[in-house]
Amino acid sequence: MFDFATPLAFLLLPLPFLARWLLPPRAPGDGAVYLPDRIARAAAPGRASATARRLSTLLLALLWVGLVTALAGPQRLVPTRDLTASGREILLALDMSGSMLIEDFDIDGVQSTRLEAVKQVAQRFVEERTGDRIGLVLFADRAYVAAPPTFDLPAVSRAIEEATIGITGRSTAIADGLGLALKRSAASDATSRVIVLMSDGRDTAKRLDAVQVARLAAEHGVRVHTIALGPEDLETRPASRDAVDTVTLRAIAEASGGKSYRVRGMEDLTAMAEDLDRLEPNPSSRPPVIVPQPVWIWPALLALLAALGIGMNRRAEA
Repeated sequence: MFDFATPLAFLLLPLPFLARWLLPPRAPGDGAVYLPDRIARAAAPGRASATARRLSTLLLALLWVGLVTALAGPQRLVPTRDLTASGREILLALDMSGSMLIEDFDIDGVQSTRLEAVKQVAQRFVEERTGDRIGLVLFADRAYVAAPPTFDLPAVSRAIEEATIGITGRSTAIADGLGLALKRSAASDATSRVIVLMSDGRDTAKRLDAVQVARLAAEHGVRVHTIALGPEDLETRPASRDAVDTVTLRAIAEASGGKSYRVRGMEDLTAMAEDLDRLEPNPSSRPPVIVPQPVWIWPALLALLAALGIGMNRRAEA
């Protein structure tokens, strides 16, 4: 698309013609030089001089049109991806307990661990959140910040890729992971703060009450979305060693005003990520921003060339 920043400048185009038509001609001054007839005939304008005058008129017209067009501010309107910050901060709290190594997910026909499936979906989620500030908290026996909230999404994606089971133990301290994520989020000045908590087990540390932490999150205006990962849960298989505590995760989400997801396979995990995008609108899906790119330099260059042509033409006449 093409546009002009100040199109009213084109009202100046007829100005030279109006000046020539409305202003009276200038009276010739006294003190004319009288020449002998022979010299006067040689100095009289001939055909070449008439051609030079027409060329000079044309160059003057180009000079004026170029200057007025440059003054009008021609610009190309280029659709550009909106990269402005959304004001939202999202902290991912991922369970790194030993049960995340269980191979009960199918990725493109290949049996994969829960950790591999989570990494794939989490990285895709992070990479598409341009405009959001994203951080990563990992927890097992203890919790630690693997990536502080940042707009550097590739760095967060690398931190997810490099996450390894066993660095902080192999048990599941859900409340510790949620508490550390809340500590970072509550100190943030973001207008919208969200924690996405993912776990495939039950809280084995019991140093904190996870639901109480969720209520504290609600007091600080932080929403917590929880993801219960794995084929078995304590509601249906209370004796299972690797069953996920869906009741606690659901209570955490409800206490903070978030939403709880039950994920049993790769399809559920993908659908969860899509639904989360609807709950927390993705800045990447915003309409493009129209950015003007000024191109006034080209008509200005035309005016400059016309001015040079006028000077050369007058020198040739002389």
